[in-house]
Amino acid sequence: MKKILVVVDYQNDFVTGSLGFEKAVELEKAICAKIEQYKENGDEVVFTFDTHFCSYLMTQEGKNLPVPHCYWHTEGWNLYGKVAELCHDRDRRFEKETFGSIELAHYLKENEYDCVELVGVVSNICVITNAVLAKTVLPESEIIVDASCTASFDNSLNEKALDVMDGLQIKVINR
Repeated sequence: MKKILVVVDYQNDFVTGSLGFEKAVELEKAICAKIEQYKENGDEVVFTFDTHFCSYLMTQEGKNLPVPHCYWHTEGWNLYGKVAELCHDRDRRFEKETFGSIELAHYLKENEYDCVELVGVVSNICVITNAVLAKTVLPESEIIVDASCTASFDNSLNEKALDVMDGLQIKVINR
């Protein structure tokens, strides 16, 4: 079985920075364990990076969320804590200027993964978007979101996002 773990936007600005929240910090240990497990099994691990530039506040997202964050190659853009240590040069990275990564979706489709698991933040924005993209390009593959490894700044939105993903036949585990 060809498996891949997608670590979504576990960056400083979403954990302790301008859009950080306490629950995001609490995810670090579980996400690290998941990364280590995949690597020990010889499975692939990839990382997405929310990536913005000085024009961010003029974009549609910036107008709706006017909080500068994840500016390219700043400290807030970097991966958080031990997750950063577990991301090696050989690990594929997907920089994305919006919620979902079309490049990641193409990569998943080209490599025909049997199982795609997603962890990271924010569950009701970037995690759900990338899970839906994965399900779209790999409709017969198992798409999994580990609820113990994702969160939102708003627990109600987190639960709703998990419900929606479950309804889209994305397998939500550890809920």
